[in-house]
Amino acid sequence: MIGPVSPEAFQQVVDDAVLRALREDLDERGDVTAALVSEEAIGTLRIVGREDGVVAGAACAIAAFQLVDPTLAIDWNCPDGTVIQPGSVIAEIHGSFRSILTAERTALNFLGHLSGVATTTARFVGVVTSANPHCVVLDTRKTTPLLRVLEKAAVVAGGGANHRFGLSDAILIKDNHLGAMTITEGVERSRVLHPSLPIEVECDTTDQALEAVAAGAEAVLLDNMDAEAVARSVAAIRAAGGISTRIEVSGGVNLVTAAGLAAAGADCISIGALTHSSVVIDFGLDLVRGTPTN
Repeated sequence: MIGPVSPEAFQQVVDDAVLRALREDLDERGDVTAALVSEEAIGTLRIVGREDGVVAGAACAIAAFQLVDPTLAIDWNCPDGTVIQPGSVIAEIHGSFRSILTAERTALNFLGHLSGVATTTARFVGVVTSANPHCVVLDTRKTTPLLRVLEKAAVVAGGGANHRFGLSDAILIKDNHLGAMTITEGVERSRVLHPSLPIEVECDTTDQALEAVAAGAEAVLLDNMDAEAVARSVAAIRAAGGISTRIEVSGGVNLVTAAGLAAAGADCISIGALTHSSVVIDFGLDLVRGTPTN
């Protein structure tokens, strides 16, 4: 399971995304360059890592090859979450040279992007858990449109956890909502309209956090606070009876500031950069052997 998504639903998301990507690359003329290769030519090629990273997106890369040609034989060596180095052999694909070449870029695009998300996540997890082993790294909804499920799966592959998948999963009362109501009003209305959903309130100040705790919110999000302000707010929340209140920190978090925020007592840190600013991991498709046929 990836959040609320079953394995079957996840595979459907994968297939839909990969089909869209393949259609973006191919029209009714097909791959006009691969057509230069004989239909009978058989090849074996390897996906090889070019740099350190964490693999994610295996399902998408496999689907790209399978959807182009179900007869291709794919030996996948590195499941999602595998730590790799330059030269790591991720997979070996054997079969029609034409088919492998046609699927190559779509497969590597998904693999590189999603492995970038996993790798960025793993770096944050390493920094955060070194400072506070109990602090969890969360993603956000700042995802690529239509790729949210895939990117959130990549966050999990990197050792992080998922925040909301969508606007109906939980109540998160943010600063713009508070332009139309008070924190207490927002929590009270939430209890009436959606009594089974958890309630979190985004807070810019300690006073707001205390109001949220007094109103009965299960979680507070300390937004754009430095480590000292987080530590003061955490102490105040706990002293006010918010022993079980989940304290989340967010806003401009980077690899330099993350450790201090975790050490200040945050239960979790949500980081948009996991998905919106990750750098693609470089993979190549290298020829192992080919059997060209006239």
